[in-house]
Amino acid sequence: MTYAKTVRIQSAVIELLPALRNFARHFCKQEGDVEDLVQDTVVKALGNLDKFQEGTRLKSWLFTIMRNTFATRYVVAKRTVLGLDNLTAMAPSQPASQEWVMRGREFEIAFSTLPNSYRNAAQMILLEGSSYEEAATRCGCKVGTVKSRVNRARAHLASRMGDVVSAAAHI
Repeated sequence: MTYAKTVRIQSAVIELLPALRNFARHFCKQEGDVEDLVQDTVVKALGNLDKFQEGTRLKSWLFTIMRNTFATRYVVAKRTVLGLDNLTAMAPSQPASQEWVMRGREFEIAFSTLPNSYRNAAQMILLEGSSYEEAATRCGCKVGTVKSRVNRARAHLASRMGDVVSAAAHI
């Protein structure tokens, strides 16, 4: 397309802006949306001037571009759920960290009230992750004794911390 034809078509597009705004009002209620639709239509039309066939009506071509632009926006808007980015109700729930801090403090207090033999066995098995055999060697007693002490420590902790821990202590 020659430069002179391009300039002539661009001038015709500018003359059709009022008609484009009127047509856009059929699709959009808000004036800002009308202007956006007209702007998108003009940008697409000017970017595709090489596809415009001379001898056809420019106004009809622009209206077709506008209708297709609106339809594409409408389909995309239907798929997009507005407001979910900042919607806290849709965020995964997390337990309050303050509650866990308090439960940790309760555990520390309950753990400190254990008799020494139970505390040492529970420390090695429950907190350090040692095996019963390793704990028995370190305590200088039999494996069965370590298991018994750990079981009694669990029962003591469960009774001091309530039913929630009690159920977990028997697993």
